[in-house]
Amino acid sequence: MKKIAPVIVTFLLVAVIAIITISLGKKQKVLTIYEGNLDRQPVPIILGHYQDTQCAMFVEQIKDAAQAVAPDGRTWFFDDVGCLMLWQETNKLRAEMVLWVYTRDTEEWVDARTAWYSRTDDTPMEYGFGAYQNRQDGLIDYHEVSLRMLRGDNLTNPYTRKELLGHD
Repeated sequence: MKKIAPVIVTFLLVAVIAIITISLGKKQKVLTIYEGNLDRQPVPIILGHYQDTQCAMFVEQIKDAAQAVAPDGRTWFFDDVGCLMLWQETNKLRAEMVLWVYTRDTEEWVDARTAWYSRTDDTPMEYGFGAYQNRQDGLIDYHEVSLRMLRGDNLTNPYTRKELLGHD
């Protein structure tokens, strides 16, 4: 009995840990792609529940979030506008996608292609591109953001950071 007791205790402990892990995994299901968004509108974001398709970080704040919706209703999520720009450039459906960004000035979802972007905002991945619905001095358009992300001309680049912010 003394030889069997440690084996039984170990087996029970492993079983309890497995049950807890499985139940937590079911409760906290993380989504990288939402399916069925046939009206192609922005999906309400549940913070910490959606994972960025490009960088794999969780979407933890709405103010810099973005979404891409395919014609079949699949929706991808991004924690930073820069991640959306990088991802959509390699996606074969990019011309057919509806792209949404959450704006800092009006705090609503707008078409990414019609939004304006700052180059110096504090964003989750530190690219610096905060989205705005209304045009203001110094803001750039969607095509310029896309080009700058592809060239690496954003705040993660020390030369760009120094040029725009005056420090490293």
